[in-house]
Amino acid sequence: MFPEGKQNPQTVYQTIHDQLILDGNSQQNLATFCTTWIEPEVKQLMDESADKNMIDKDEYPQTAAIEERCIHMLADLWNSPEAASTIGCSTTGSSEAAMLGGLALKWKWRKRRRAQGQSIDAPNLVMGPVQVCWHKFCRYFDVEIREVPMEGDRLLLTPEEVLKRCDENTIGVVVTLGVTFTLQYEPVHEISLALDKLQAETGLDIPIHVDGASGGFLAPFIQPGLLWDFRLPRVKSINASGHKFGLAPLGVGWALWREKQDLPTELIFDVNYLGGNMPTFALNFSRPGGDIICQYYNFLRLGKEGYREIQTECSALGRYLAGKIAEFGPFKIIYDGEGGIPGLCWELKDPSTSNFTLYDFADQLRERGWLVPAYSMPPNREDLVIQRILIRHGFTLEMARELLIQMQVVLDEFAHHPPEEVLTVSLASAESSAHDHSGR
Repeated sequence: MFPEGKQNPQTVYQTIHDQLILDGNSQQNLATFCTTWIEPEVKQLMDESADKNMIDKDEYPQTAAIEERCIHMLADLWNSPEAASTIGCSTTGSSEAAMLGGLALKWKWRKRRRAQGQSIDAPNLVMGPVQVCWHKFCRYFDVEIREVPMEGDRLLLTPEEVLKRCDENTIGVVVTLGVTFTLQYEPVHEISLALDKLQAETGLDIPIHVDGASGGFLAPFIQPGLLWDFRLPRVKSINASGHKFGLAPLGVGWALWREKQDLPTELIFDVNYLGGNMPTFALNFSRPGGDIICQYYNFLRLGKEGYREIQTECSALGRYLAGKIAEFGPFKIIYDGEGGIPGLCWELKDPSTSNFTLYDFADQLRERGWLVPAYSMPPNREDLVIQRILIRHGFTLEMARELLIQMQVVLDEFAHHPPEEVLTVSLASAESSAHDHSGR
């Protein structure tokens, strides 16, 4: 019930503080993609910015200017041909940014179809194993989702599978730079080349949106030669999470377009009741400005050199853990931390003969404070259960070694005391249906 009277602020604070102690330790949460360690200066800036409303650009012009600087710095990082003048915006996360990218694709497609006197009744969007925000986009905005299912050892989107699903109603192709399930990059360049060939043969000009939720803040620093961004003319928009490998506090994402013309003007609204005439094209309206200010802090504080050092160290830790976990024996490494998001994932070598499941393994680690999620893959590989570790800034070699010790302890216990069959089945059912591994 809503309380009737007021209470002493220190008493209320202590009550809530004591409740929060029961939360898990975020440093041991190896499931989330999101930032869990920030510098003291970032905390100070967040405190100083608690009253700043990002949408009120007339009242907080310096916050608005900082947002604009971040946009053009990212445009430069992602090699926009109009880095100093292209358009973009901050969002509450990359899921909102992804939806903005999808909306721009739909509006541009609809405008082309109308100019040709063609029907606009059946737009579709082609993608691989994507994060749930793309399912939401297609359902909310009435777009047919053409999600390429996993088959056998093919766990990512490929050029061949893209071409099978493209037609005159395809508004675009979503290519993921860091798939949620396996952490691997999908081949943006190869898919772009395939679509170039399709256009030469059929006249279909199908744009690419890159879901760079994680990879957008990784590839520029540790794989600068990888072609995935606006260097490819077919890439029209990119979304990324500032609060993942952008190292900002929770609550900030980014949507950018290659050139101004790639964002339809119909999606831009002018608002004048906050004291000035301000354009806006985000889905959300009022939202805090502190995390954007702290994103800017990280850009200035780290620069390319600092981001490169952090991301390189995280990637090296992922490869280290992959090697050590492979040595345990029961596990087959699917992704070893090389060439994608810092981290790794694995499956059981032989689930049919193993005396434990990965759900059992995850449960025992959870009891020791470590959140290492186990989950089944999407269609058509629901039979494949994997476990995944994300390596983020703040996770150290010492922590990795402690995790390995705890993993070996659990394996030793399983060797002497296998989980009861009934418990294993019920746990697997509960975990596979209830665990959210997305991290967004």
